[in-house]
Amino acid sequence: MSRKTRSAKPYAIGAGVVAAAGLLAFASYTATKPGDRDASGTAAPAASAPASAAAGQEGVYPELERLARRDAKDGLATGRADAPVVLIEYADFKCGYCGKFARDTEPVLIEKYVKKGVLRIEWRNFPIFGEESEGAARAAWAAGRQGRFWEFHRAAYAEDAKEKGFGEERLTALAREAGVPDIARFTRDLDSAEAKRAVTRDQEEGYGLGATSTPSFLVNGRAIAGAQPLETFTAAIDAAAAKAGR
Repeated sequence: MSRKTRSAKPYAIGAGVVAAAGLLAFASYTATKPGDRDASGTAAPAASAPASAAAGQEGVYPELERLARRDAKDGLATGRADAPVVLIEYADFKCGYCGKFARDTEPVLIEKYVKKGVLRIEWRNFPIFGEESEGAARAAWAAGRQGRFWEFHRAAYAEDAKEKGFGEERLTALAREAGVPDIARFTRDLDSAEAKRAVTRDQEEGYGLGATSTPSFLVNGRAIAGAQPLETFTAAIDAAAAKAGR
């Protein structure tokens, strides 16, 4: 799991979210404490939230659940807009643990839940590692404008891809690898004010929730921090689906 210290910025996500946001902040902290990794460097499961954060039913907060956008035209989402469970992911393309989730866990969730109409995954760009992170986030958004976000996502998170950096030429190469049909449009979109606004919107939403590290997740209002084992996600999705009557 990757972490970068930065002061949280204000984001208008509703007064009710403020108390619930402490859960994600706590989970982010506990998942990145010294000693919370095994010998392989993998993040250990986050500790349970303190009693004060357990006010939500089984750690689920309706205020956070309502952050799901469910926009059928969202190019940075996959799965039915009316799926009973929505997983929101806040991630950075330079984050190694985000790449681990993308390669090892996300494909299983797509096969097991998304394709069956149970789960929708909504991506939020949460660049926290500087200029190249910001550029990669805008590039991913630009690829999504042409329906190739997930292909770009897969290329950018391929094994050792981040070691090649995310400079301008590299982003164009990733767009070609992802099959983005109009590279000239991709380049314009990448540098547009609209791309910057879209990335900032996602970024500020994450900061407003108290997220301090990547990846961070919400599953129907339940916070999960870090590239946790597959079982952590399946348990949360199964519980949310059961609650929704699926």
